[in-house]
Amino acid sequence: MAYEPLWSAAPEKLNKFEFVKLQKDGLDVIRTIIEKYALEGYSSIPADDLDLFKWAGVYQQKPREGHFMMRVRINTGIMTSDQARTLAEIARRYGRNLIDVTTRQAIQFHWLTVEHLPDIFKRLEAAGLYSFEACGDCPRTIVGNPLAGIDKDELFDTTGIVGQLNDFFMLNRDFSNLPRKFKISVSANKYNNAQAEINDLAFTPAVKVIDGTLTQGFHLMVGGGLSAKPHLAQKLDVFVKPEEALKVAAGVVTLFRDYGYREKRHHARLKFLVADWGAEKFKAKLIEAVGELPSRGEDQTVGWQAAYFDGVHPQIQEGLSYVGLNVPVGRLSSDELEQLAGLADQYGEGKLRTTMTQNIIISGVPDDKLEALLDAPVLQRLSPTAKNFISRTVACTGNEFCNLALVETKQRAVSVAAYLDEHIHLDEKLRIHFVGCPNACGQKQVADIGLQGTLIKTPEGMTDAFDIAVGGTLGCGDRGPAAEFARPLKGRVKGDRVGPVLEQLISFYTEQRQEQENFYAFTNRVGVPALQEQLTAILETE
Repeated sequence: MAYEPLWSAAPEKLNKFEFVKLQKDGLDVIRTIIEKYALEGYSSIPADDLDLFKWAGVYQQKPREGHFMMRVRINTGIMTSDQARTLAEIARRYGRNLIDVTTRQAIQFHWLTVEHLPDIFKRLEAAGLYSFEACGDCPRTIVGNPLAGIDKDELFDTTGIVGQLNDFFMLNRDFSNLPRKFKISVSANKYNNAQAEINDLAFTPAVKVIDGTLTQGFHLMVGGGLSAKPHLAQKLDVFVKPEEALKVAAGVVTLFRDYGYREKRHHARLKFLVADWGAEKFKAKLIEAVGELPSRGEDQTVGWQAAYFDGVHPQIQEGLSYVGLNVPVGRLSSDELEQLAGLADQYGEGKLRTTMTQNIIISGVPDDKLEALLDAPVLQRLSPTAKNFISRTVACTGNEFCNLALVETKQRAVSVAAYLDEHIHLDEKLRIHFVGCPNACGQKQVADIGLQGTLIKTPEGMTDAFDIAVGGTLGCGDRGPAAEFARPLKGRVKGDRVGPVLEQLISFYTEQRQEQENFYAFTNRVGVPALQEQLTAILETE
């Protein structure tokens, strides 16, 4: 039996969209799409149901005239070559050959129409893939270690746990009406490669002696998230055995469902409840829901490598390597994805792996086949040895397709990276993230340099511009620096001047840095006021 919402007894406290969800569960729209709207067309869809299309993994594409964006869940980023071919064929048939890798390891299509959706759903299901609940007020795509099962730096393989969580939550009507979206991260990698602190719920690697036996498992973090009001997830004083991960995840989502805020859409994420309750109260409520849990053990996170895997690296399996490829700002074509699937079959284990930095990995390559793989023509653009700046540049969808974005991001990001690669020679790889609006899908808060699009008035009219923030990083567990969001600088930069302005700002870093000092450490040492002074001086000469 579906869950009966506790909050429906106090309708005066609900925001308007909560009434829509009370009238129709978001999952019901999937059948309505197949049986009605795909037959009757875009003009037949009422506004409330268009909002519910998110539960099918579908959003209206700018300018809201009948085309849609779709996200496909790629849990922990791992797909088979046949699944990749299915995705390539869908984009070829219905999406103008355009494929985006997102910052949550999903695959994103554009240019779809409602008439196409039933066939796309069928093709995805036949390949063991789904777009359902990749969006909406529900547990979304579960991110994780893209190297799960082949990683010499993971405590244990988390692939099965991610699959278990995915199977439990997807299409589960007990959890299909949450206050807002819910994001889960699962990884046993020692370098925080599933970006724990910016998720609603994160499982991170830990060990604890229980009954005299050293037990591998997880620590728990809750209440992270970005958008206009970013929060870092808080640590709970619990240790979770792998076999208890599902029970604990269900408990956390239940707390969010039952106690999360539903009065204001912009104040409904779990991060606001955790901030108000605090970690101790949240832990107490969780134990009420799931039973006693051991206290924290020994944290096994030792650093953060920002989910970058470019180049050739040895796997835990002797004689095998994985090859991390740069997909510039996450965008590739159907032909390119199909070619990568062929390479995965010919030279690897028949799998492709997506990353939270919008890139792709070919895994399971015997060392004696590496040279032949690296000679493949498609790797000229999707290179394992891309230049420094393009290899570390991330961009959200931008106003090309997104109704919320104020500016174009992807082409701008590529052009800025190309400019910097031409004008700056630096051994340190700076992470530069572009976002088109405050929702921060491009995760600008955790970048070395984050740029958020805006509009400014000029004598020629309104034009694109960017605000700059500096010195973002995620954490290293109990053994190193804590996570810190990028700090804003004052002074907006016109879009066509971003490259030259960043060149001068980065030159200040290259001239003043200490030996092997990264940008985050440099920002903390010289201080944000020093970088602000530099930016102000640069803009005065523009």
